[in-house]
Amino acid sequence: MSATPEKDPFTGLILLTGIDKPGITATLFETLAPFSLTVLDIEQVVIRERLILTLLVACNPAHSEAIDADLEELAKSLEVDIATSFSSATISSIAAKTGLVHAVLLSPKLLPSAVAKVAQTISELGGNIESISRTASYPVTAIEFVISNADQKVLKSSLASVAIEEGVDIAVQPGGLMRHARKLVLLDVDSTLIQQEVIELLATKAGVNAEVVKITDAAMRGEMDFEQSLIARVALLKGLAESTITQVQNEIVLTPGARTMIRTLQRLGHTVCVVSGGFHNVIDSLLKELNITHYRANTLEIIDGKLTGKVVGPIIDRAAKAQALRDFAAIEKINIDQTIAIGDGANDLDMIAMAGLGIAFNAKPAVKAAADSTVSAPYLDSVLYLLGIGREEIEEADSHS
Repeated sequence: MSATPEKDPFTGLILLTGIDKPGITATLFETLAPFSLTVLDIEQVVIRERLILTLLVACNPAHSEAIDADLEELAKSLEVDIATSFSSATISSIAAKTGLVHAVLLSPKLLPSAVAKVAQTISELGGNIESISRTASYPVTAIEFVISNADQKVLKSSLASVAIEEGVDIAVQPGGLMRHARKLVLLDVDSTLIQQEVIELLATKAGVNAEVVKITDAAMRGEMDFEQSLIARVALLKGLAESTITQVQNEIVLTPGARTMIRTLQRLGHTVCVVSGGFHNVIDSLLKELNITHYRANTLEIIDGKLTGKVVGPIIDRAAKAQALRDFAAIEKINIDQTIAIGDGANDLDMIAMAGLGIAFNAKPAVKAAADSTVSAPYLDSVLYLLGIGREEIEEADSHS
C-alpha cells in the first residue's frame, strides 16, 4: 500500500497584544516549539508600553486546534490577548515583495488628515502599504511607508500634491539595496547650512543692507541673473575693512541640526560637500571645522586691507553649482543617482534638478515646485529621516562617539 501524500502546510497568523514586559516573546516561542511548524514572518513593536506582536507560521492543519488551545492558556498566564487565524494558503503563495517604494512623511505636527490622504492616494494608484513605522518623533514626526505595486514617478508626483494640500513634507524613493548605498550630499550655505545670508551681514557692516537685501530678494526669486546681482551687491561693499570678515564669521549661526546631519552622514561613510554663492573669505574656516573637504564659493577681492567691491575668479552661479555636483560625485566615484542636493533659492535649481534627490529646504515657492521633496521645518537633520536614518540611530551613534 502506498503512503498517503502529506498535505501542503497551511499558514497560521498569530496576533499578540498586551502590556509589554520581559519574557513575552521568549515564552510565546517556547509554547510553539513542540509543534511541527516553520516561522515565515514576524514583526514586533512597542508603543507606549503596549506590545503588538504578529507572527506568521506554516504548520500542519491537524495541529491548529492544539496550537489554539495552548495559546489560549498562554494568554491567560501572561495576561495578554492572543488571536489566531489559520488558512489553506500554501508556503509557495508567500513571496518576498520586490520593487518596493519608500515614502517618508515629515511634519512638526502630524494630523490624521495627512496620513489619511497619503494612504488614500497610494490606494487610488493601485499601491499597497506593506508597512508603516515611525522613524522620529522630535523635532519633527517622521513616518515611513513601504509600498508595493506602485510606480515611483507617478506616486512621487501625486504625493507632492498631497504635501502642498496638507502642509507636510513627503519624499519618495526606491527601495532595495541602493537605498543604503554610499551617497554624496551637496549643501547650499546661506539660509541652508547657516541661518543668515553672508552678504547681508557684510552689507550691514557697510551700511548698505537695505540696498543689498532688495537685490538679493530679486535674485532668489529668479527675477535677476545671479551673476549680475552678485556683482551689483559686492560693488556696494567697496571700501569695507578686511577685519570686518572676522566679525561676520563670529556672527554666523549654523542652522539647527546642521552639525548632527553632517556628523551622522560622515560617520555612516557618506560624503558631505558645500557649494555657495557666498564667499571663501568668510566660510572656509567654518567648513574646515565641519570636516568638509569639497567646497566651492566666490572670492572677494581684497587689496591693502580693504574690499575692492569686486570678486575674483569664476562666479558660482546656477550652472556652476550643478557642475560642482558632477565634479564632486566624480571625485568620490558616486553615481549621480546617489547624490542629494539641498538648497533654498533660484541659484540652487540646477543642482536640485540634477541630483538623485533634490530637496528644497525652507525654500522659495519656485524651488519647492521644482524639488523632489521639501523640508519646511527649520531643522536640517530632518533630511536624515528622508534617507531612512531614524532618530534612535542618530542618538545611538552620538552616544558611542
